[in-house]
Amino acid sequence: MGEERKTLIQAGELAALLASGADTVLLDVRWALGDAHGREHYEAGHIPGALFVDLETELSAPPAPEAGRHPLPEVHDFAATARRWGINEDSTVVLYDGTGGLAAARGWWLLRHAGAADVRVLDGGVQGWEAAGHGLETGTNTAAPGNVRLGWGHMPVIDIDAAAAFPGHGVLLDSRAAERYRGELEPIDPRAGHIPGALNRPTTENLEADGHLLAPGPLAAALEALGVQPGAGAQDIAAYCGSGVTAAHQVLALETIGVRAALYPGSWSQYSSDAARPAATGPTP
Repeated sequence: MGEERKTLIQAGELAALLASGADTVLLDVRWALGDAHGREHYEAGHIPGALFVDLETELSAPPAPEAGRHPLPEVHDFAATARRWGINEDSTVVLYDGTGGLAAARGWWLLRHAGAADVRVLDGGVQGWEAAGHGLETGTNTAAPGNVRLGWGHMPVIDIDAAAAFPGHGVLLDSRAAERYRGELEPIDPRAGHIPGALNRPTTENLEADGHLLAPGPLAAALEALGVQPGAGAQDIAAYCGSGVTAAHQVLALETIGVRAALYPGSWSQYSSDAARPAATGPTP
């Protein structure tokens, strides 16, 4: 898969890292579809020292039908945001949320895409932190500006045309809930269904009941049943979701088992906005 990097961090490891005084930037990405109160959740209780990250404005560009609900931010905007978070060239960045990493993974993916050297997601999120016996603080935090220099293009990406063609030569994973994949329910996007040929692997199935990521063995076995071979690369595996957020978690999960997957950022929100694109429904690709 190329360069090996540590993707997850456990609560005990994070506590030791923070206690060591190492240059650590802690980002709270409390966001979930249908829940607009992330900042309030953060202010009511967050890991000490964490900064709140607004997924809608800091991890996304403004929505547009032709780009999707959460387009990637412009590189210069994101680089300025990362410096505002206090990220330096040698910082360790740890992101977490309250939903098993499903939102935090968006920030992880963007920072990796931008070339940040050491970026991790807290396994189990804020709940895992508390379950390990660590406390929270209330209020808000700010940071002194950092000096990190970021670019773009360090993670594999596919566009709408490549996504449509991908099942012809590789495995395209639809990361949404099964009922949305089947087209039985579509609460937010223009049309129901999925990209023809895509296979359904809800990101929630990559998590234990407590929000920790599945161990590599069971995770690899479940994905191999969908045709994801050990050591596969971005030419073989790609992922999408509703708007490119939770699919980043699919990419993260795949990386923990040695598979490097491409992300389709526009995802179903972009694809379904184009009436000329075919859509499939039902449980089969």
